[in-house]
Amino acid sequence: MAEKIKVMIVDDSALVRQVVSQALAKEPGIEVIATASDPVFALDKMKALWPDVLIVDIEMPRMDGISFLKKIMTERPTPVIICSSLAESGAQATFDAMAAGAVTIITKPKAALKAFLEDSSNDIVQAVRAAARANMRAMTRSTPASNAPTMNFNRPKLSADVMISPGSATAMAKTTDQLIAIGTSTGGTQALEAVLTKLPSTCLGIVIVQHMPEKFTAMFAERLNGLCQIEVREAQNGDRVMPGRALIAPGGRHMMLKRNGAQYVVEVVDGPLVNRHKPSVDVLFRSVAKFAGANALGIIMTGMGDDGARGLKEMHDAGAKTIAQDEASCVVFGMPREAIKLGAADQTLPLDRIPDSMIAYSRNSLF
Repeated sequence: MAEKIKVMIVDDSALVRQVVSQALAKEPGIEVIATASDPVFALDKMKALWPDVLIVDIEMPRMDGISFLKKIMTERPTPVIICSSLAESGAQATFDAMAAGAVTIITKPKAALKAFLEDSSNDIVQAVRAAARANMRAMTRSTPASNAPTMNFNRPKLSADVMISPGSATAMAKTTDQLIAIGTSTGGTQALEAVLTKLPSTCLGIVIVQHMPEKFTAMFAERLNGLCQIEVREAQNGDRVMPGRALIAPGGRHMMLKRNGAQYVVEVVDGPLVNRHKPSVDVLFRSVAKFAGANALGIIMTGMGDDGARGLKEMHDAGAKTIAQDEASCVVFGMPREAIKLGAADQTLPLDRIPDSMIAYSRNSLF
């Protein structure tokens, strides 16, 4: 019988510790080994038994959650789920938590907390299971940007249908005007840096969805732009997809590919969460399948959940070439795994081989 996932909850709210503990206790494969009202108590308890996953608040007495997270990542890297009301609106604390290596961030409301936690119990359980599978060896501390998407729980899981209808009837026949679409989430900021910094300025135009909170995609794009030969920027509505440019979907907005005459452009729009994310990889990939078809390369990389898996299958079925990042190089193998299960990936590659495949595709010699 498989060992249970050992969880420790560190939160100064007795209500949070109680409700989350009760939710996790119902799961046969999860065991709450301890709770603590602050990180100092937690560290003392961890001397006796180290958890597989930590659920940590940010605001706590004696030591804040960010300092605790940094200490854990320095001494013994362990998957940490940040569960905090400070993560609600793009606060600096959210950015600090992501930079320190949080695997997932759950935003809890300041009001009606008990009802929220009870309604979100299944999602919290899923977050714990996914975090327990995180490949901490693949995590690096070199990127002062997001490792972790914020999780928008307690909302219906909608499909890409709410944003764009399926079908590839409007995709053009194969042309020389091609592009690359990338979707990623947990661990994606490091993965994107590893990929984009290897690309020459002659690379095809790239459209990217990285699950990231509003306000942080611009900072992330700016940082990458300073490191890369290609231009990297946060997408704006109507931006042209062109060689030597990567457009990153803004946090809090969906990004879709469109055609404007003979050119590809992006449409940046508001809308409901898709797969509990905005931007959603599925939304981008479906639009690429519909408007680019065989003129695209789709790549799905490290990330929790399944956003992008169905979209990559739609790209594949529309004639696009497709790649999934392999398990060994992923921080979390969720999104690529689900895409592979659907038969959406032509190839499964380690992270360090993905840039060469993009360069080869740009030269029309891939596959």
